[in-house]
Amino acid sequence: PMDIRLVGLALGTFAIGIEGFVVASLLPQIAADTGVTLVQAGYLVVMFALAYALGAPVLAALTGSADRRVILAGSATTFVIGAILAAFAPSYAFLTAARLLIGMSAGLYAATAQATAVAISESHHRARAISVIVGGTTLAVAFGAPLGALIASFAGWRGTYIFIALIGAAATTFVWFLLPRGLRADRLTLRQRLGVIRHPGLLPALVTMLLYMAGGFIVFTYIAAIAVQGTGLSRAMVPLVLLAFGLGAALGNVVGGQLSDRFGPTRTVIAASFLNAASLMAISWIMQWPHEIAGPALTTIMVLWGLAAWLFPPAQASRVLEIAPESAPLALSLNGSALYLGIASGSFIGGLIIANLGLEYLGWIGGAFPLLGLGVMRLASVNARKTELSVA
Repeated sequence: PMDIRLVGLALGTFAIGIEGFVVASLLPQIAADTGVTLVQAGYLVVMFALAYALGAPVLAALTGSADRRVILAGSATTFVIGAILAAFAPSYAFLTAARLLIGMSAGLYAATAQATAVAISESHHRARAISVIVGGTTLAVAFGAPLGALIASFAGWRGTYIFIALIGAAATTFVWFLLPRGLRADRLTLRQRLGVIRHPGLLPALVTMLLYMAGGFIVFTYIAAIAVQGTGLSRAMVPLVLLAFGLGAALGNVVGGQLSDRFGPTRTVIAASFLNAASLMAISWIMQWPHEIAGPALTTIMVLWGLAAWLFPPAQASRVLEIAPESAPLALSLNGSALYLGIASGSFIGGLIIANLGLEYLGWIGGAFPLLGLGVMRLASVNARKTELSVA
């Protein structure tokens, strides 16, 4: 039977996942409401992702020896406060500050939730425990973000933030009442945490993750504009476009884990990278078609793209665990940081592409990034082989 405590932890990652993935569909509304351009609104994604990527290891080091129940409930509460502040933000600057707060608390929560899931599970259920926590994010992408976008279509983007705050509050309550007291982690300094990068092969794996996510978020951050301006869909169709992506993502997450077990994580990562690159380039190609076929084609390709994009994370996590098995929680949290640095850089690069070239170039350029990631993997394996030969 499912451990109810894991469900409580996953509810938190569900709330975080909705906030992280729904914002792409809200950007045109936020831009219009706060009087900024779409590209400036895109910086909200950059700020959140940077706060998450850089905040998680720093905060985890600072709170290392504290009771995990207190850290989780505290970070979830801070996340809720951030969402409420965002809902009532009077200006763009205030909203940016609220998203920084949300990003830092989300990073600390997610890192602690994974480590706690492992700590309260028996050793042979570890992988399953982590998959439940990650499942919270997958469900958020599949159903939470489209639901958030739907709420925004009748209650505005601020209404979506109230919805996120309510789910966050439920997660806080669950965590506080269900988790045992006195669960403590090993006290590790920031230097010890980052020292895991010195594992042979881990840094190239993290760079592959960063490039993969950057490519996807060059496009995903601006998906509402792509749907409405690029393919002529009505704004009311944006939740459906997100739902199409989400259904593909839910399927990809399951299939990615299974392919990884059967054919090995490295082969799965290579296959996912090629599929992701092809999907991203197809989105740019579709924007050149007449609107009556471009809109339906975009909705269809979103399912395939969701599948391709989410084949990667379970296989990548398996690769990271193979590279640094004895430092699993630390290596996985660095993998999470690489993921969010990828989101930040992708959103930023996407903004530059829109400002200087135009919307229709996003996919062509975005599609090159997963292929660059494969190049990094190839170089790393060639170097590893040379090192082995010279040692032998």
